[in-house]
Amino acid sequence: MKWAKKMERFDVIVIGGGPAGLMAAGRAAEAGRKVLLIEKNAGLGEKLLLAGKRRCNLTNALQDQDVFLSRYGARGGEFLRHVFSAFGPRETIAFFNRSGVRTVIERGSRVFPEKSETQDDELGGSQRVLECLLLYCKKGGVRFLRKTSVKALKLTGRGGPECRVDRIITNAEELSAERYIVATGGKSYPKTGSTGDGYRFACQAGHRIVKPTPALVPVRTKETWIKLANRFNLRNVKLSAAVNGELVDERFGEMEFTNFGLSGAIVMELSSFVTDWMERGETTFIIDMKPALSQEKLVARIERDFEKFSDREFGRALVDLAPSAVIPMILELSDVPPEKPVQYVSPEEKEDLAFLLKNITLTLNGLWSFDHAIVTKGGVELTEVDPKTMRSNLCENLYFAGEVLDINGPTGGFNLQNCWSTGAVSGSAV
Repeated sequence: MKWAKKMERFDVIVIGGGPAGLMAAGRAAEAGRKVLLIEKNAGLGEKLLLAGKRRCNLTNALQDQDVFLSRYGARGGEFLRHVFSAFGPRETIAFFNRSGVRTVIERGSRVFPEKSETQDDELGGSQRVLECLLLYCKKGGVRFLRKTSVKALKLTGRGGPECRVDRIITNAEELSAERYIVATGGKSYPKTGSTGDGYRFACQAGHRIVKPTPALVPVRTKETWIKLANRFNLRNVKLSAAVNGELVDERFGEMEFTNFGLSGAIVMELSSFVTDWMERGETTFIIDMKPALSQEKLVARIERDFEKFSDREFGRALVDLAPSAVIPMILELSDVPPEKPVQYVSPEEKEDLAFLLKNITLTLNGLWSFDHAIVTKGGVELTEVDPKTMRSNLCENLYFAGEVLDINGPTGGFNLQNCWSTGAVSGSAV
């Protein structure tokens, strides 16, 4: 490899051109730093463009900060408490509003870019958010180096108090800066470039990595009869999780049946805990299709329906009790023959049917892969990073931002907020 005679030096090098990296680069450049952003893809913000089904759920408008922080878990929430004091959800909304991206609040306090009446919204709000960040960086004079992979960090004093990153080695050249920000993302959606490179760089500097696992991802189940309701979306259901028969969590909302298990909002929220639960024992999900009705009231409802359809067989008398796409699955699980006239269905069988509708139980046997995960659980150990600056506690000129850290939250704008906040704080600190 041929090196230039004189290596160009920057104040700051940001590795990764996603939401955290772009925010960090723009923030540092705004303060007058000479910034280089390196991205291995041809385009910037590849994963950002997919956010919120291209609508880009920027953040969440929850007013109670303690509740907001609790969505990241105890450790992640406490770490972000310091970060949000410098740049939190309010600052995020104000930043994008100032930059021309007006926002609206929708169901669940989700914050989205307002649909533009003058621009082509075919690509969705994500495109406008990305354009906003690119303009922010360009105004500060950030230089972009695309289609360039960082292979390694070159350090001096590794493992000691004098540890520093001296330069980085890319697939084309060596580059040097006073400070470095790693914002490479996790391992979710690897096709967008998130392949865990940042973990390798962190390890080089002596950092511990909490084992990365898929999060906000569909789950796999042992039961094969779930295919009978494939691709059907259920609304207003209760989903409970149990480990060795003991209830550990529950959610209300929407979920979807798949060929191999379950997906949808409430399933993906619980998926973040599945790996830990499965290490403790047999983990099951219990679906209550009628959470608004008690067992007793549901039996009464079944009796009314069967009286209404008294001339029908059991299999054809469930049309008002369950969506047609789910009925084949219910018939598979029920002990009542589909052809049995409903006038001959016994009280005990009605009780069993009510219990079934409130307790469809599935045994989990794993998660879908990182290819289907929205975010990564795990990453750079938080105790080794200063939340006030995002600087490494082990290497004096190395910083981290975004999903590369061991922080993840539920759907609803929480994960992008992590990126905006840690990116802004690291960019300001350098």
